[in-house]
Amino acid sequence: MTARTDDLVPRLRSLPGAGPVVDALSAEPGIWAVGGAVRDLLLERTPREVDLVVEGDAVAAARRAAERLGGDVVVHERFGTATVRAAGAEADLASARRERYAHPGALPDVELGATLEEDLARRDFSVNAIAVELARGRPAAVDGALADLAARRLRVLHERSFLDDPTRLLRLARYAARLGFAAERRTGRLAADAVRDGAPATVTGPRLGAELRLLAAEPQPAALEALAEHGLGAAVLAPGFAVDPALVERALAGCPLDARGDLLALASACIGIGRAELAARLDVLGWPAAERDVIVAAASGARTLARELAEPARAAPSRLWALLRREPAEAVALAGALAAGGGKDGQVAAGRAERWLRELRHVRLDIGGDDLLAAGVSGPPVGTALEAALAATLDGRAPDRDAQLAVALAAVGKG
Repeated sequence: MTARTDDLVPRLRSLPGAGPVVDALSAEPGIWAVGGAVRDLLLERTPREVDLVVEGDAVAAARRAAERLGGDVVVHERFGTATVRAAGAEADLASARRERYAHPGALPDVELGATLEEDLARRDFSVNAIAVELARGRPAAVDGALADLAARRLRVLHERSFLDDPTRLLRLARYAARLGFAAERRTGRLAADAVRDGAPATVTGPRLGAELRLLAAEPQPAALEALAEHGLGAAVLAPGFAVDPALVERALAGCPLDARGDLLALASACIGIGRAELAARLDVLGWPAAERDVIVAAASGARTLARELAEPARAAPSRLWALLRREPAEAVALAGALAAGGGKDGQVAAGRAERWLRELRHVRLDIGGDDLLAAGVSGPPVGTALEAALAATLDGRAPDRDAQLAVALAAVGKG
């Protein structure tokens, strides 16, 4: 930590995303910037978002800010929260609150009307329990928070933290990867105990899935390695969850721009989980179906694809197309990464995967269905003809439009 605490408000006001909202409220006492934004500024990082806590009525404060800025407010009266949106700026406001948990893993029961100190005490880690008042610029923090920030450590605020809210286990992994912090000894012990005692099973699947999706988008392979600690990844997904950092790095290095690195990274740690088990677990976690299918295809098919890519019969580009045409790019990238960890045949397979991803899958014909219709071809033979033309084009036998049309017509007896 290198930044001072006495310049936090000016820096908050200069942020393009939330600065105007901060500026609109900066003369009002009892409004505090809290959590990640303050933490990140103290670490000389740019905050992703700004959260404001109001010692009083957050909805009323949000409406005042929106009126001053000519913006809009989205209000959640039940929770005492509101979002201000104006001229490209956005910030969330919440009334200071106390929380209690009726049973392990339950959503908290919220009581408004708390002090800032009570609000900070309910938070997950000490480094997220730091605040600065907008009006006077004075900082506030739970005991030891600034020391933890300087020491780059993550510390929970009470013994039952992971039992009350087991999603904090995934947040521990997420912040460790994003910030490069480590859990302090007691926190690590509490996390291990919570996983061993089955705390993740007390949380609904969609809540765990939401945290897992956020974790997958953090720096890799650090996030997955942190998730694997204490058996948390196996508890959230399945016992076959395992992380090979070198494999994750190779897979992400070969991930094309139009593929999802977060899904690819997660799939690389799920290779040891059966297809049906993985699909079922992702459904329980509330994973979107299209993303689920990519993860399952990559994790369950990568080993087979890696072997098939190494076969001599796959040397021709058209044979690669036949093998890979329906595979998501993430599955091919993972197969190539698996193969690259092997010997000579593995390097051949990895090279073929890379060529497919970078070049061959982007090849397009100069002819289309209309050309074949004009030549008297209709119905299913149109698809057969176009496939034959594409295979010839990939293999260098049909370099131009006339050659492609000739191959297509010959394939359906019209040549």
